[in-house]
Order: sequence, then structure tokens, then C-alpha cells
Amino acid sequence: MSQELAKLNRAPLVGFAVFFIVFATMGLGHSVMILMEALFGHHYVYHSALGMGVVGALVWYFGLTNKSETMQTWLGFLAGTFVWTGWAEFSFVYYSRALNVLPLMENGEIVTKQEYLLMTSSIGVLGCSLLFFFFNKDTKCNFFRWFHRRLHMKVGIGKPISLNDRNFCNITAVETIYVIWFFYIFLLVIYDKNFLGDDSWAMYPILVFIVSWTAYLTARLLKFTRMSSAIRYGIPTAIIGWTAVEILGRWNLFEEFWVHPLKYGVQVSVVALAFLVVLGVTVMTPTDRTKTKHA
Repeated sequence: MSQELAKLNRAPLVGFAVFFIVFATMGLGHSVMILMEALFGHHYVYHSALGMGVVGALVWYFGLTNKSETMQTWLGFLAGTFVWTGWAEFSFVYYSRALNVLPLMENGEIVTKQEYLLMTSSIGVLGCSLLFFFFNKDTKCNFFRWFHRRLHMKVGIGKPISLNDRNFCNITAVETIYVIWFFYIFLLVIYDKNFLGDDSWAMYPILVFIVSWTAYLTARLLKFTRMSSAIRYGIPTAIIGWTAVEILGRWNLFEEFWVHPLKYGVQVSVVALAFLVVLGVTVMTPTDRTKTKHA
């Protein structure tokens, strides 16, 4: 069995698997939040969200102590997703309702929920804390390093931390949280009619840019043969791609079945099952390489 699984550890299968897992997670995250509210009700959903964040913290801890780089990376991704959904997203849900923030309405329909309107206020915190990662001499982010090279920036003194000293669970968990957070804020800002608005002509070149950027990153991702590196590269790639889906959904070009899990239970269940199968295969796929060139 291990020999058969080892055959899957090659391009472009590794990239396809990682992209699908992260991409599916974005939709399933919406489904989970809605199902939690339906299952636990208004009063107890926050208790369940607190528990989800605790589970994420425990997964994060076990990822820190795991010796496998691939497992460290996957556990970091799952931990970041659980912590963000349980503690970050639901905190905006709670305080938007506690403060009686009204949702954005158009033609009698909710176009932006109140929690997302409140989330926009975190843009300053995002920008301030993001400076730490941008100016970090140990960053392996290709996006940040591109700016460092083009601007001839020296971002620290001394040698970067060696590969053996890096914990990939920590790196991936924080990467997951920040990339999700960043693109939430990005979408909320461009949807704001005081800035652009979702009906602005400028949305079209933005969408073209996002799709083109996703295509470029995906083409690179499909060349990866090493699972752990592919995961860390695939997280921003798939989330950027999901941003295009969010814009198309905002324009009501299709019905977003993942935000109606009670209505489209079969579709959500199929995606969830496929997610678990592909994730299980990637976790069990053996690898004997320890060094990485990417991410």
C-alpha cells in the first residue's frame, strides 16, 4: 500500500490534491458556521465556537511536537482554520450582534452580514501586525521576498533561521490565519461603495487580475513533488482562487450551495467526503525527502 501511495507523490498530483483540499476548506468553513448556528442555536453557538478554537489550539500543540514535516504542515493548516473560524469569525458574529450592528441591505436582501461589516474595522490591526511578517528576515514568503528584491531591502541582521530550526506547524497556522484574514478584508474593502462597490466597473479588471494570478500560482503549484512545500504554497494559491468565487457569488451568477448546507446537504456532504478522502491520501503518502526549495 505504501508503495502504491508513493506513486502519488509526484507532479501534478501533489498540487492538484493540495489545491482541492484548501479550496474545499473555504466552502466547508461557511457550511460549518451555518450548521453550528442551526444545531446549537443563538445562545449556545458561541460556546461551540469557543470549543472549536480550543480544538484548534490542541491541534496546533500536537503539530508542534510532531516529527513529520508533512504532518506538521497539515496540522498547522487545520489548527489555523479551526482557530480562525472558532475564535476570530465567531467573535465578530458575537460582538456585531451585541452592539446591534445592522447588516448591509439592498433591495430588501442582506448583501453583507453584520459580522463582516464589523470585521472591516480590523484592517488597522491587520496592517500593523503584517509589518512584522513583511520585515522578517526569516520569511520564506515568495510575495514578500519579491518586494525585498525589487526594492533592495535589507530586512534584518544576521543569518536566517536554518531549516531544521523552523517549525512548520507554527508557520502554516499563522499563514492560514493571515491569508484568510487578508482576503476577507480585501473583499470587504472593494465591496464598500465608499471605495469601489461590487457594481463598479473596476471590479472587472480586479477579477481578471485575481483569476490570472491564481492561474500563474496554480501552474507553479502543479510542479511541486513534495507535499509539505506544496501545502504551504497551495494555501495562498487556493484562497486567492476562492476570492474569485466569492466575487462571482456576490454578483449572484450562481447559488452558493456551501452557504445553504441544510438545503444542499447532498452536495456539501459529497464535497466533505471528497475532502476527507484526499486529505487522508496526502497524509498517508510517504516521502523520504527532508529538504525543500520552496516556502
